[in-house]
Amino acid sequence: MLELQHIYFSVNTPEGVQHILKDVSIVIPDNKLIVFTGPNGGGKTTLAKIIMGLVQPTSGKVIFNGQDITELNITERAKLGISYGFQQPPRFKGITVHDLLLLSAGAEKLSKDRCCQFLTKVGLCANDYLDREVDVSLSGGEVKRIEIATILARNSSLMIFDEPEAGIDLWSFARLTETFEQIHRSQDATMIIISHQERIIQLADEIVVVAGGEIAHRGSTEEIFPLILANTLGGCPVLSKEEKK
Repeated sequence: MLELQHIYFSVNTPEGVQHILKDVSIVIPDNKLIVFTGPNGGGKTTLAKIIMGLVQPTSGKVIFNGQDITELNITERAKLGISYGFQQPPRFKGITVHDLLLLSAGAEKLSKDRCCQFLTKVGLCANDYLDREVDVSLSGGEVKRIEIATILARNSSLMIFDEPEAGIDLWSFARLTETFEQIHRSQDATMIIISHQERIIQLADEIVVVAGGEIAHRGSTEEIFPLILANTLGGCPVLSKEEKK
């Protein structure tokens, strides 16, 4: 179980202190698929990075499976079973896709068939990609799919995906949503997905709307999704201060 307790995050700017997150508290049960959505700049990615340890909160605590991990670094959190997929994954000249899968799986050997399974789930063919370097020769969408495959290979208990649909073609996106559904059905992991994509949002057990550095609303897909759609016709009720109060 993941618990965020009174998370604040602020940065100093030439104009003064900017408050990115303001007293965010939330409990995310095990084996749930939670989608964080909301307007750009609302604090979704910052919140995800705090969970992974990429940034430290100004104040507050991050509790994972009963352990206070607020002060732990990225490597220590990864060892506890937390993984993170970036909006724009890094590239690694001289490292092949096979190398990355081996590192992620923590195995000295990983069969080609097993590698193929991970890559197929994200719409890539092992024969075409295993020996390729993760460098500038790959498109942004290819690197994104490879990163997601490495997260699957790691078999983490908490997987965080920051806009996994970004830069991925429609066919691969369909395969990706099927993968999320499969993981969720098997109840092998908790997934937090930051997304604005309707098909991903509809997979969620719960939708968490993050706006203005706060949790504006939280509820089931059936409850929240129609309200989000209302934003296409006017103001979104789940983002209004009046609705929150």
